[in-house]
Amino acid sequence: MTRFVALLAVSAFTLATVVPVPAAAEPVTVRPDPTYQQEPFQGWGTSLVWFANATGGYPDEIRNRLAELLFGEEGLNLGIARYNVGGGNAPDVPPYLRAGAAVPGWWKAPAGTTREDTDWWKPGDPRFFDAAADPRQRWWVDRIKPHVSRWESFSNSPPWFQTVSGYVSGGFDPNSDQLREDRIGDFAAYLAQATAELERAHGIRFATVDPFNEPNTPYWRTTLGPDGNPTGGRQEGAHLGPALQAKVVPAMAAALRAGGVGAAVSAPDETNPGIFAEDWAGYPASVRAQVGQLNVHTYGTARRTSARDIAKGAGKPLWMSEVDGHWGSGQDFTGMAPGLGIAERVIDDLRELEPRAWLLWQAIEDYNNMKPGAESPNGMNWGVVQIPFDCGPRDTLATCPARVNTKFHALRNFTHHIKPGDRLVKVNTTTDVAAVRDTELKSVVHLNKTAQSQSVTLDLSAFATVRQDAVVRPVVTDVRGALVKGAAVPVKDRKATLSVPAESVTTFEVSGVSGVNPAAALGGEHRLTGVQSGKSLAPSGTSLVQRTTDPAAADQVWRVERRAGGYDHRAQFSLVNKATGQRIAAAGGNVVLTSSDSPAARWVLSSTGDGTWTFVNHETGSLLDVIGESREDGARIGLYQATSGANQRWSATAVSRR
Repeated sequence: MTRFVALLAVSAFTLATVVPVPAAAEPVTVRPDPTYQQEPFQGWGTSLVWFANATGGYPDEIRNRLAELLFGEEGLNLGIARYNVGGGNAPDVPPYLRAGAAVPGWWKAPAGTTREDTDWWKPGDPRFFDAAADPRQRWWVDRIKPHVSRWESFSNSPPWFQTVSGYVSGGFDPNSDQLREDRIGDFAAYLAQATAELERAHGIRFATVDPFNEPNTPYWRTTLGPDGNPTGGRQEGAHLGPALQAKVVPAMAAALRAGGVGAAVSAPDETNPGIFAEDWAGYPASVRAQVGQLNVHTYGTARRTSARDIAKGAGKPLWMSEVDGHWGSGQDFTGMAPGLGIAERVIDDLRELEPRAWLLWQAIEDYNNMKPGAESPNGMNWGVVQIPFDCGPRDTLATCPARVNTKFHALRNFTHHIKPGDRLVKVNTTTDVAAVRDTELKSVVHLNKTAQSQSVTLDLSAFATVRQDAVVRPVVTDVRGALVKGAAVPVKDRKATLSVPAESVTTFEVSGVSGVNPAAALGGEHRLTGVQSGKSLAPSGTSLVQRTTDPAAADQVWRVERRAGGYDHRAQFSLVNKATGQRIAAAGGNVVLTSSDSPAARWVLSSTGDGTWTFVNHETGSLLDVIGESREDGARIGLYQATSGANQRWSATAVSRR
């Protein structure tokens, strides 16, 4: 621990000593519920991208310190890394990408090759493959591999000779596809060969390969100056619409198999859940079947629950594979605004997306690019660590310091306490996440964004066992310190009440609480009421409709039966009408009522903990949906892709228990 304290000192770890004004925010009761458990969490991570290329050749003192900050046990304790397979511009293109962003490609061009020469490369030909490429990012691979349990390789752009524009920073029209259609197979082979070489040379194994990054966006544009050289577009990127993505996915899967790489294809790695859903809707069923993992970013936060339900309907794992951002005003290494901002993003992502992993874009940012006047008049707070990307061979941590901000400290409240293998469980608030390990509640992470201290009561009634010696210990990050442990508070009558400081992130370490209280689980007879319409589900012959709620109507009561999957968030349920005995099922693209207990009559129920649910059909992946978003009595209920609309959410009001 002493070593890491020194590390933080050198890294400019300083929190302000401002004392909050004595006051109290509204008290909150947090109720973790293990009757709804996400799949085992795979961990926390980062893309290596530019920072690894920029810093992998730094003096040992600096680069080892950076590795400890990200992957060390007392640092962020990350366990997942995404390796960027660079595309690389032609040898005659002058440098124009931002610092670190010119990630070397894995090709070896013949002498004299220019940007006009695009037909020389051949897949698998050792004359054109550079097995020693990208040494700086690969230093990071060797340094962190003892800490990394899961690797993904990904591409921001194909190599220049496989693009339409001839440059890796995007097309001249950012809305047009950038990968040449006649080079799809070559591009997949290029990624597979680089991935295979990384596995061979470094003794690692990639779980997934993602062939594109934020592809269906207008972000990636190359602009040329009067001399014909690029002046705009400062990072690698390539537009690929859903139709082109759907051609790349099977080519990528085939190339991995041909190259002896056991990784699955991940996609579409889109910038936000809405575009992610658009991409997925554009994939034929045969292509969807070849995607082994779904990736999404949360630079836009709307429709997270659509991505969640798409993943459940497809039976695929989902990653939140990239995000970062600027919170607060100006470049700030002491104020809590950046830390509170990233904590809120983590909590919302974990609650609404239900991802199996959560990753930063690049955990280390270029201090020079973030300081006032570079990208912003007041500076910015991207990255959890900032260091200049132009450190020299004689620099030390004294002359080229690494600075951490409060995003670093706030994230450690999550990464130190929610471990791989833990299961996140449903919580009734929007300010908390909770995790169980095996059968025990281990941690609840709470965010208090207010300017006042707050009383937080943990309601542990949804657990089967609360021992007499059960306690809760707060671990607080605020302006006065990071990961500061407080006194343990005993649990009494299945509750524990603690006070948390203003503008803080607090992890409640819990011991002595375990199991599942079956009485807390969804089941028995319920009235299912549309959130948008306020009307209740009811039969109409063999069709399903919504009706004005009638408390005396037996046909508006449904028996919710848990059929498979236990308390997993992908458990299957049957919805059986009390009056008719009919089951809600999917058939021919419609909703029907049937007596058959088939897979089409099974539903996966999703909730953010607010008491409302979406119903995802186990066989089709479509959601129960009020057709046309109607509020009328008698409106038909159908099936539709996930939209996160209120016409796809339902309140379940208990009529009686089992």
